Amino acid sequence: MNKMDKQIMVVAREKLFGSQHFEGFCAHHHTKNYLSHILQHYEYMRRGDAEENPAFKQPICYIAVVNPATRKVFTYQRSTDDKKYAEKRLQGKYSWGLGGHVEICDTAHKNPLFASRMREIGEEVESTAPFSEPEVIGFVNYETDAVGRVHFGVLCVVETTGDIRIKDAEIAHGGWKTLSELEQLCNSSDVSVEEWSKLALEPLKNYLGNKSLRQSP
Repeated sequence: MNKMDKQIMVVAREKLFGSQHFEGFCAHHHTKNYLSHILQHYEYMRRGDAEENPAFKQPICYIAVVNPATRKVFTYQRSTDDKKYAEKRLQGKYSWGLGGHVEICDTAHKNPLFASRMREIGEEVESTAPFSEPEVIGFVNYETDAVGRVHFGVLCVVETTGDIRIKDAEIAHGGWKTLSELEQLCNSSDVSVEEWSKLALEPLKNYLGNKSLRQSP
């Protein structure tokens, strides 16, 4: 089946935000429980239609894989090959967020949003050490470009101390990077970084910084 013909989860914009629309990053439980609003009001729509309809937002679990011991983040570049990655708006961009759309198959689980995140990780990468259970740290909303206008990010963190192997042909290459290296990518004029990844950088700094404090004797 063509990807654009798949049925994916969407939420009507007014039911998701109400009067509490935000732009950028919003910490989990900081103001509004967006997870509950997604699960209470979601429906399914053909992906091709959803991509052209800003009255609906497509929830995406945007998953950062981190190594808490080294304080590094798995980072990758999307393919520029049309046959491997057809989404031209994101081709060639650097990212530290794995994940994708919630599909009909995920509704077999109590929480289809959470079911999608481990399915997506398993399709894209594998680790030589176990992954932790994903932790939601906040939400990302960026409506300045066409991609952001119809998507809503649930920012999650997954930990592993293993080596990452890429399984998905949509990823050109990837590896572990320090937070300072991610900052350099964001500030570079030679490469392009996904806006959601830029917005996720400070929350990841806070997450790994707090992790180090909790682990200190």
